[in-house]
Amino acid sequence: MSSKLRIVFMGTPDFAVPALDILVKNSYNIVGVITMPDKPAGRGYQLQPSPIKKYALTHNLNLLQPEKLKEESFLEALYALKADLQIVVAFRMLPEVVWNMPKMGTFNLHSSLLPHYRGAAPINRAIMNGEKISGVSTFFLQHAIDTGKIIFQESVDIAEDETAGELHDTLMILGSKLVLKTVKAIEEQNFTEIEQEKFIKDGTVLNEAPKIFKEDCRINWNYAAEQIFNLIRGLSPYPAAFTELMDLKGNKTLLKLFKASKIIETHHLNIGDIECDQKSYLKVAVKDGFVLLHEVQLAGKSRMNVENFLRGNKIEKGFKMI
Repeated sequence: MSSKLRIVFMGTPDFAVPALDILVKNSYNIVGVITMPDKPAGRGYQLQPSPIKKYALTHNLNLLQPEKLKEESFLEALYALKADLQIVVAFRMLPEVVWNMPKMGTFNLHSSLLPHYRGAAPINRAIMNGEKISGVSTFFLQHAIDTGKIIFQESVDIAEDETAGELHDTLMILGSKLVLKTVKAIEEQNFTEIEQEKFIKDGTVLNEAPKIFKEDCRINWNYAAEQIFNLIRGLSPYPAAFTELMDLKGNKTLLKLFKASKIIETHHLNIGDIECDQKSYLKVAVKDGFVLLHEVQLAGKSRMNVENFLRGNKIEKGFKMI
């Protein structure tokens, strides 16, 4: 039996698709889907639809792609949908005139255990900081970003070697189930809103999740092995941690790192020195041990495991990572 609740769904990337899909499969009345305008991508820079647009078209859902969320034409079209509830999953910051429109409000799915990791890159930042637990939260939107009252949360353990890409996929599915749970609770008026401040214990320092910039991705080999290991997996597969490989003549080549492990031991090498058997392993000296590389990508080449990388690239004694 379908719900009479009129829902507008807002989202753009792959992360948002399972949340929309679970609502469609549970017969919710999606009266509108809002996503970003098509963007140029690929070698030919041809306009590409977002994953949410592809899903909406496949399922014959009403689609809107506003350039600006305050455009009068968009606001009129949105108002005409007469939504009872709006849902935001990986979309963009909404103006109050949009999030305050439906009578039941607008809720957001955020990929962290709020109030920790408010911001644009919660999955990356959690792993970069070496967190052992993450999760998803649903909350009602208000003026300050990611600060609204919590509706529900679900947590998940982060494995020792888990990458941001792997955690993304876990939270994508966990989050879709939480969206469904949240919609059902709102429809039945069976939930309690909790101020985020109640999750903050005395002395707790909140970790933030600001957007990732290029300078955040460069490896500083002066850091400890654990910190570098967390940076690599926290940026894998995108945007990817990077370093420069310097040969004996001082020539430098950009190298992206996708998978690595840490070895904690004493040694007498200089930081950035490379140990390599030219067949199966390549490790970089840091102050408290080594970072052992497993998957890399040389500038202009494909991503590959270290064994294949070493078959095509001779790493001589004296090469360094800088």
